[in-house]
Amino acid sequence: MKTTMKTIGHSPSLWCVLALAGLVAAAAAATPPAGFTALFNGKDLAGWRGGDTFDHRKYLALPADQRAEQDAKWTAEMQAHWRAEGDELVNDGFGKYATTTKDYGDFELLVEYKTVPLADSGIYLRGVPQVQIWDHTNPKEFKNGAAKGSGGLWNNSAGAPGKDPLVLADKPFGEWNQFRILMVGARVSVWLNGALVVDHANLENYYDSKQPIPVRGPIELQTHGGEIRWRNIFLREIGTAEANQILAAHGETGFTSVFNGRDFTGWAGSVENYEVQDGAIVCRPKQGGNVFTKAEYADFSARLEFKLPPGGNNGLAIRFPGQGNPAYDGMCESQVLDDHYEQATGEKIDPRQAHGSAYGMVAAARGYQRPIGEWNFEEVTVNGSKIKVELNGFVILNTDLADVKEFMANSKHPGKDLPSGHFGFAGHNDPVAFRNIRLKPL
Repeated sequence: MKTTMKTIGHSPSLWCVLALAGLVAAAAAATPPAGFTALFNGKDLAGWRGGDTFDHRKYLALPADQRAEQDAKWTAEMQAHWRAEGDELVNDGFGKYATTTKDYGDFELLVEYKTVPLADSGIYLRGVPQVQIWDHTNPKEFKNGAAKGSGGLWNNSAGAPGKDPLVLADKPFGEWNQFRILMVGARVSVWLNGALVVDHANLENYYDSKQPIPVRGPIELQTHGGEIRWRNIFLREIGTAEANQILAAHGETGFTSVFNGRDFTGWAGSVENYEVQDGAIVCRPKQGGNVFTKAEYADFSARLEFKLPPGGNNGLAIRFPGQGNPAYDGMCESQVLDDHYEQATGEKIDPRQAHGSAYGMVAAARGYQRPIGEWNFEEVTVNGSKIKVELNGFVILNTDLADVKEFMANSKHPGKDLPSGHFGFAGHNDPVAFRNIRLKPL
């Protein structure tokens, strides 16, 4: 007997409608919100390669042929354990990590996951481990913090901000969990199922604790120990202006503006060699000298934005006595210098002259400035003999000047132990611009 669709209770047209509705629903599930891009296309592994717990800087430094060979090995193993299943990206609990072929800087990431008991997973940010995902009911992992839940920056140092999630927000097994991850510089905020679990914490460099994490790198979906399913993986890249706003929005309580954006009220020194342009203090071309606040500060944090011309050179005067050279007669000059100064000018510099360095005393990490012409966000914290410099969300210097015994060119710094002084700028003839200058006494 011929079997018709009617014998099972549905007309052919209804089946077509249901099938079409299913396709539409699947397509809708993979449609990113406005401004976001889907990292998983809902069909295959296009846009993903294999990856591992491997320093992305060293990966990029590999010769092209070695990198291609490594990619081929990792990707072959990844593809053996990952598959597209409808609108879900599924891993069986084994194999290398699904790693984006594209690198990202500052971003907002949305992703949903569903896993099983005893599974262990995570999300690597710019190739650095990791936003933790695990079974928070597994007694064997309680010693490692599993009972506190998922979402923490598990590879941060014990006791460091972000190491453990602020609240337990995991859903029961069988339900989908939702992450929202915001990353600017090395600063990471994580929401799990709508609850804030990491608040603007610094992601430590697992591969080299002496330097910040890379400026750019891939997203990696790590997995081991049990099946995990991912869906709705969407990413939005964050531009300079928004990144600076995000950095400025955190920890702003207590900061007070010391520049009104119009004139040099409250400032002293060589103000005739500077001018106000569009709300910023700018050193006049071919001019220089020091400008500084009339008020003095002991321990404080300073926040500001700066913009450099090619080869631009200036500095932040820290605990400046009001006369002499801030680099030597003050506690220090926190250098403000184009990261590509040597290429721009042809002049060789000592590492202790690079941007963010305590000039002539301690070198800062390089390579964290925004492109020339864009505004950089910087925060400098001075506490006793210690100074910390955070540039665009990366801590590039964290040192105690009391420990400095060797000086560039053997030049002593008689003012480095000053307990207080003025804050200002040490002009070097270049039109470097500063704006949104706020200070907070500690």
